[in-house]
Amino acid sequence: MRTNSRVQPQPSASGALTRNRAGNRSRGRTRRAALGLALASAAAATLTTGCSLQEATCGGGEYPVMTVGGTGSACVPDDEEPPKGYVRYPEGKVPKHVDDKWDKYWQTHSVDKNGKIITVPEGE
Repeated sequence: MRTNSRVQPQPSASGALTRNRAGNRSRGRTRRAALGLALASAAAATLTTGCSLQEATCGGGEYPVMTVGGTGSACVPDDEEPPKGYVRYPEGKVPKHVDDKWDKYWQTHSVDKNGKIITVPEGE
């Protein structure tokens, strides 16, 4: 009589099968692979839909404005003009996200009362 010398996988406390001495694959490996595939799919979906993890300068329905002669900024509803002492950013130089190229630029620059871009002394 011939017997099978392979050891069959036994369930662990969690119910997952572990690898046996004969080299059979376990359910745990399959679950990890499925989880990895799900995470990769979610990452790809985020990249293809254009979602960003960067914090927006202003919320939906608002646009950013800056103080005249200083580095302060605020957000104004789309249907309103900037309040006194604030102006819109120059076209093409509007910060979209916190710490993006233009957000960093406007930390050391501003516009004067004539709309000319100026360098602001540090600390103002």
